[in-house]
Amino acid sequence: MAETLVERVWAWLHETFPERQIYIRSDGRVQFFTFGPTLQATLAGLSLIFLGWVAFATVNVIFKDRIIAAKDHRYQQMQSAYENRVADLQLSYDEVNGALVSAEDKFKATADELQAKQGTIMHFLERKQQVDAALAGDGTFGPTLKSGTADASSLDGGTASDSLGATAPPTGMGGSDSDDDGGSSDLTVSPQPVKPQPRTAKPTHASFLDLGGAVGRIAGALFGVSQPAPVQEATYARHPVLKLLAAQTNRVRRLSMNETNLMVRTQGEVADGVGEIQAVLRRTGINPTQFVQRIEASEGVGGPDIPLNSVHIEGISDGAFQQAYLNAYAVLDEMNQLLKGMRHVPLTTPVSGSQYDISSGFGPRVDPFTGHLAFHPGLDFAGPWGSIVRATAPGTVVWAGARGSYGNMVEIDHGFGIHTRYGHLSSILVHVGAKVAKGAPIGDLGSTGRSTGPHVHYEVWYDDVVRNPRKFIEAGRYVLQQE
Repeated sequence: MAETLVERVWAWLHETFPERQIYIRSDGRVQFFTFGPTLQATLAGLSLIFLGWVAFATVNVIFKDRIIAAKDHRYQQMQSAYENRVADLQLSYDEVNGALVSAEDKFKATADELQAKQGTIMHFLERKQQVDAALAGDGTFGPTLKSGTADASSLDGGTASDSLGATAPPTGMGGSDSDDDGGSSDLTVSPQPVKPQPRTAKPTHASFLDLGGAVGRIAGALFGVSQPAPVQEATYARHPVLKLLAAQTNRVRRLSMNETNLMVRTQGEVADGVGEIQAVLRRTGINPTQFVQRIEASEGVGGPDIPLNSVHIEGISDGAFQQAYLNAYAVLDEMNQLLKGMRHVPLTTPVSGSQYDISSGFGPRVDPFTGHLAFHPGLDFAGPWGSIVRATAPGTVVWAGARGSYGNMVEIDHGFGIHTRYGHLSSILVHVGAKVAKGAPIGDLGSTGRSTGPHVHYEVWYDDVVRNPRKFIEAGRYVLQQE
């Protein structure tokens, strides 16, 4: 095919530029020059090039000024477009830089608040863990069922058993003595004027269990927390990095809201714990509100009445979280106060084991000496002579000796208006003024005084009124069942 094309070109060249001869006659002589197709084509091409160059030079000379002006105009247009582009890029850079700084600030603020919430929750849970440990059995309110004890049916004529153990409660609400808060926030009071305070202090007690309205307000506030205004959507759309950063910020904010929900649930759990302790007190016949008042009066408390809405947690702007934390903190403080008092409530029996029987209950009975109806102010636990009788709660011995029909009797003041008496002892192992712990030996079981046989007569007094010991022991059994 290439040969055919060459042949066609060669044929066209010979057809367009046929061979020509130029004759020149001089002095009777004739000369001729032959111009072949190739030479003619070459000369024709050179002629066209020359004519083109002449035309270009002519036009350039004639229209030089116009060409220069046109070039200057195009240059100015290019320069203006370049400057506009640079200005647009600068504006875009400033916009992106401002948006990035704003997004970084929001992310940092959200992350810092989340960290502050986590630190506050950890600080609170450390304190709550101390109370929970006490409730679980290794502290203030931890019942442990001893081997050889019987079930609750023993109170109706079966065997007596130990039902509740107690040791010293954690001191205060401050957790450990070391102030290593691990990033937890500090409580700071807003600079608001304090309401005028009464001249005479009247002991009142506001229960923190009435939190239904507060919890409802918190749950509603969870959906109304004010959020910082977002960067313009157009900026996010043009810059995916900003959009990704905004998404991560929203993710951290959602995690922060989860911390608020966790704090609200924790508040509810602590309130339930206080309710359980109050239920135990009610089973014994003790009014929980009055009991807490006595605990507070024994320690001495006071100070100005500053509302919780004037207190804020440094580094946290979430009002719902702050309200839940402060309410939970207050309820936990009430729980701690209750636990301090509960260790002084006798919720166990003075003797334990299958060899002991309740030979006489509390209330009306036929007197074993006269045969007439009479009131029996305690429980009688019959058992082997000389068995150890133990204190049912810690306290101070206020009587140790013979006392009429009680025979040899020990009376212990447990504080907060609670006393216990142990009668008919064969011997007494303590003296007046002695501090005894729960379970400490105080005497030996016997039959002194107005008694028909070896047993210990056990009484519980509250507010100088004898109470049914059965209710206290059943309350202790209730705690064991809850555990």
